[in-house]
Amino acid sequence: MTGRYETDFENAWCPGCGNFGILNAVTMALEATGREKHEIVLVSGIGQAAKLPHSVDVNVFNGLHGRALPAAAGIKMANPGLTVIVTSGDGDIYGEGGNHFLHNIRRNVDIALFVHDNQVYGLTKGQPSPTASAGWTGSLQRSGVISGPFPPLAVALALGCGFVARGYAADPAFTSDLMLQAIRFPGFALVDILQPCVTFNKKNTYQWYGKMVQKLPPDHDVTDREKAMTLALEWEERIPLGVLYRREKPTFEQLHPQVPGLPLGERETPEEAVRALLLRRRAVPG
Repeated sequence: MTGRYETDFENAWCPGCGNFGILNAVTMALEATGREKHEIVLVSGIGQAAKLPHSVDVNVFNGLHGRALPAAAGIKMANPGLTVIVTSGDGDIYGEGGNHFLHNIRRNVDIALFVHDNQVYGLTKGQPSPTASAGWTGSLQRSGVISGPFPPLAVALALGCGFVARGYAADPAFTSDLMLQAIRFPGFALVDILQPCVTFNKKNTYQWYGKMVQKLPPDHDVTDREKAMTLALEWEERIPLGVLYRREKPTFEQLHPQVPGLPLGERETPEEAVRALLLRRRAVPG
């Protein structure tokens, strides 16, 4: 782990957990940004993955379960100069936070989202998450998953997400590069990270991923959305890694009439303007 960002927080991750590789990737990416610690905010929700920010010496905000993205959006709007990163689990983002996932992509808020995708709720002992494969039998659903898996990359592409990528926890250097690209991308950027859960997911193991993952070739056209959608849906024969799609467009902050300019905390608010607002409020019936 990069010492500049190290903390003395003791997490509860199992030995061999894929979260360690993602933590290393995050710290490497932050180091490469060249930004100061106070210029970075890591936001998460609830879960084992959501504990990652506690191990990084930057600003941290823990939201409610599934509410990391709205908190991050508020932080970015209040101070657009900050580098805002959400790092949380697949259950937290795609399950409880699924509605926020959809609409923050649609708004194109300038946030980098790193999802620890291990197909299980590890904190609550192994229930299948939205990305779990149909038929998978975890520790608590012995008859097997009935519903088909939520396809995060395909959904992101369908909604017009400008940066869509997939990383792998066992390759921190490669995943760190994807993270850095996502941080520097002007707009909503998704990096879904395949993360083995050594305790509760005995199917999607390091060995299984080792046979399935395949990095996209250097000549892959990241502007081809149809090709990216085809790649996003591949899973049975191989799992593509890398940047599937990239396209810049105006961000929510650029288009919102109140966001450009000084951060909210640095704007002057005349006393008479506040007094007038309060007087108008008192005059409203009821």
